[in-house]
Amino acid sequence: MALTAWQTSAFGSVANRAGTASTTSTTNTASSTGAAAARSGADAARLTSSAFADPAALATTATLALAPTTDNTAVTNLGATTGWKVLTSTTATQTGAQISTPGFNTSAWLSVAADGAGAPGTEINALLQNGTCPNVFFSTTMKTCFGQMTKVGPETLAQFSVPWWYRADFPAPTSGTGSGTATKLILNGVIGTADLWVNGSQVAASVTGAYAKNVYDITSKLVSGTNSVAIEMHPNDPTAMLTLDNVDWSQIPPDNNTGIQFPVQLSTAGPLAVGNAHVNQATAADLSSSALTIKTDVTNSSATAQTGTVTATVTPPGGGTPITVSQNATVAANTTTTVTFTPSAFPALTITAPRIWWPYQLGAQPLYSLATSVSQGTTTLDATSGTFGIRTVSSYLTGASSAAPSGVRAFKINNVPIVMRGGGWDPDLFLRYDPADTARQIGVIKAMGLNSIRLEGHLMPPDWYQQMDAAGILVNAGYQCCDFWETTTYTAADNAVYQASAQAQGVVLRNHPSVFSFQWSDNAPTANQESLALAGFAAADYAGPFISSAEYKSSPQLGASGEKEGPYDWVPPSYWYDTTHTGSGDLTNAGGAWGFDSEQSGGNTVPTLDSINRFLSASDQSALWQSTGANQYHNNYEGTKHTGYHFGTLYNFDTALSSRYGTWSSLAQYVQQAQVQNYEDTRAQFEAFIAHSTNTSAPSTGTIYWQMNKGWPTLLWSLYNNDYDQAGSFFGAQQADKPLHALYQLDTGKVTVDNLSGTTQAGVTVESKVYNTAGALLDDRTSGTLSLASQQVANGVLTPTTPTASGTVYFVELLVRQNGTVVNRNVYWLPTTADSVNWNKTIGNPQASMSSYANLKALQSLPSNTSLAVSAVTSNAAGPAGSDKQVAVTITNNSSTTVGFFLRADLRRGTASGTELSGDNELRTSIWGDNDITLMPGESQTVIASYSSADLQGATPVVSVSGWNMPKIDVVAS
Repeated sequence: MALTAWQTSAFGSVANRAGTASTTSTTNTASSTGAAAARSGADAARLTSSAFADPAALATTATLALAPTTDNTAVTNLGATTGWKVLTSTTATQTGAQISTPGFNTSAWLSVAADGAGAPGTEINALLQNGTCPNVFFSTTMKTCFGQMTKVGPETLAQFSVPWWYRADFPAPTSGTGSGTATKLILNGVIGTADLWVNGSQVAASVTGAYAKNVYDITSKLVSGTNSVAIEMHPNDPTAMLTLDNVDWSQIPPDNNTGIQFPVQLSTAGPLAVGNAHVNQATAADLSSSALTIKTDVTNSSATAQTGTVTATVTPPGGGTPITVSQNATVAANTTTTVTFTPSAFPALTITAPRIWWPYQLGAQPLYSLATSVSQGTTTLDATSGTFGIRTVSSYLTGASSAAPSGVRAFKINNVPIVMRGGGWDPDLFLRYDPADTARQIGVIKAMGLNSIRLEGHLMPPDWYQQMDAAGILVNAGYQCCDFWETTTYTAADNAVYQASAQAQGVVLRNHPSVFSFQWSDNAPTANQESLALAGFAAADYAGPFISSAEYKSSPQLGASGEKEGPYDWVPPSYWYDTTHTGSGDLTNAGGAWGFDSEQSGGNTVPTLDSINRFLSASDQSALWQSTGANQYHNNYEGTKHTGYHFGTLYNFDTALSSRYGTWSSLAQYVQQAQVQNYEDTRAQFEAFIAHSTNTSAPSTGTIYWQMNKGWPTLLWSLYNNDYDQAGSFFGAQQADKPLHALYQLDTGKVTVDNLSGTTQAGVTVESKVYNTAGALLDDRTSGTLSLASQQVANGVLTPTTPTASGTVYFVELLVRQNGTVVNRNVYWLPTTADSVNWNKTIGNPQASMSSYANLKALQSLPSNTSLAVSAVTSNAAGPAGSDKQVAVTITNNSSTTVGFFLRADLRRGTASGTELSGDNELRTSIWGDNDITLMPGESQTVIASYSSADLQGATPVVSVSGWNMPKIDVVAS
């Protein structure tokens, strides 16, 4: 299948990985989930503002059985319509008995609406919703409003060092009542510790665990009319609780994220109720059939045994003939029984030619529906509904070598080996969840061509996974490093929370075909932690795969992880291609393209000026380009040190930038040079892992860029900013992950061609051209015609002849054609004076120590190109994230002697005459399929962007094009 213009400009796919499996662990598990939450209308409002703009032991009464999820008809989210009331205990000085009494006066309390996950959120979220600290993410506003924590640990700020109260009213249940009916209150985790009160009575004390689900029977405490729940939240301490924090990713939220991240729920059902419904599958290796096993729990809340009919219905994607199976079940009084429908007992559950779920670059994402119910006679007592996908994941070790004696971690999806190319996910700094924001970010991620996301410690609400299911983006979930999750000594109460957390999250994760693995972080688990977690996951019927560490470590039951970590700060592009300096031990910060690197990048990422103006003050901007050693608040809290694991400054990035490209004399020039450096480094990281995927010894099997996004505006570790800004790092990753693509290997000087699409690509040729900085052609050669199978990586297709004279800068342009049409252009600017890494000082450290830097300063002498022409045409076209318009921008270099270097197009609000409107005029819904391009003399290229017409706000779409050596051009997108 030939690639369409939009495919070649917007989307990447999967690279090939060679190697022989040495150990294999396969999971075929997929399960029912709640339907995705309705997309909120908040997205349109957010288009004109930043993302999320500012407006001891478990109680003995807790039931550690799994709680029903919101796909159950008996379950509702407290405060979903009426909201919550929140107040600090400094003001709310009454007792829990008083505060939880119906009719308690909360007129002076903060009114808080539930977020897109149905949760009341953190303490700062409550303040922001009520007008405190407008524009909280601008400059150091957050610090001015709330103060600053400078160390992960217990709360240090007075305002948040005291308990806060969360309160909600609810009516007495009117449906599902009667003999045997039970009402249960569900806490889906708390951040900090919680004391729970209902109608004047304490139900639980010192509840903790961000991901431990606890269920409390409150039937006897209900009254007619209005009922009340009050939760006293005590401050979070991630060094003493199994909770969450932001490690060194950003500033620490001043409230330490204390609060309620997931909905508090109420379940009323009986005498029989169903829940915990899911599907296990055994899919044939050739994908020709899949045998489904359906399980659902049936709970009897009455004082006598009950018999009911349990029914399960599987409906194919898009409709079709459903499969319905039923059986009677008798459940003893006050107990729960798991009812199982097996393929042997119900042959219809073996599906022939099932619709297979694939990652988005390899195929479609069909989702089956599962409905379960329990009835007595003609009365349905309770029901669930959800979706599942049929897919198989294989996790194994391959390519053992002296550097990686146990082999390196690799994965197959539906028996297809793939190189994981992803990024680390960071939620909103204040844990506010917005389904529309998730949808927007999915559009950006898919335009970049990434195929996977890593969740370290910050596990997400069900809607997030449901959207990843529908998008076909793979998810690696897991524990967090550097806090109480990695403490080696636990109390009995800690053990209970650790296991309950695994069980509760196992129920969530098993539901989703997008979730391909679960792993520990820097440290492998102790024998105790491993046993607790695996017992919890087994109780949830979640089969993994499980990986013992994000570093090259082992655990007693899971064995070798086969993964490594780092680097985290600036390294040169050539670093990614190195495979000879591998270190020893856990292999951390031996980050060349070999093996599976669970987190790595070249450090700081500088946004565009549009984005910078949204969150940095004038003094911040001045420091950005004039004070390389200054702490930048929007890096993190770590001060001005720049060696080791300190990332509070841009010192290492800036030192490399000035040494390689030369000094700058303005903010605009600094940002321009930073875009170029971010682009080349990020492109090299992803391309190196594609190029080395065919290595026999320690093949490159995956790279997770650290990080992909951020929960606030950032200068550190991101492929796009929280306003969806697509800067140099974004387009470098996008270029590397194009579906049909040629790359220039910095280690061999040879050209590799890769087919990252899901189908064979025939009629392919690649041409390499070498130019000097004056635009003169020095070398030109073309390959023979190639046919590349899906995911095939062909190394050494061409060997361009390049200049050797010291101090020279030259361009290498690679043109991929299919049936004579150019489908990919990839241009490199390269020095003959290369970067030289001092490997003895670099390996094991999170940044490179340089013996000398590459000399690219000749680029500052490129003559101005005034012969560039721009045209833009708008059309109606559905695109990513609900966009309804598309603009095609054609840039032509009419000069015969001058290169047009690093040219960027932006879509803006303007007038019919082509003048930009004043202020922040960039369309933030725009998602570009290519950008930051370089044109040789006489060349032309069209780049395409999708956008939402509502984002124009009635203005005319205007395209601005600017670049390294050209004056800015504005044209109307007609």
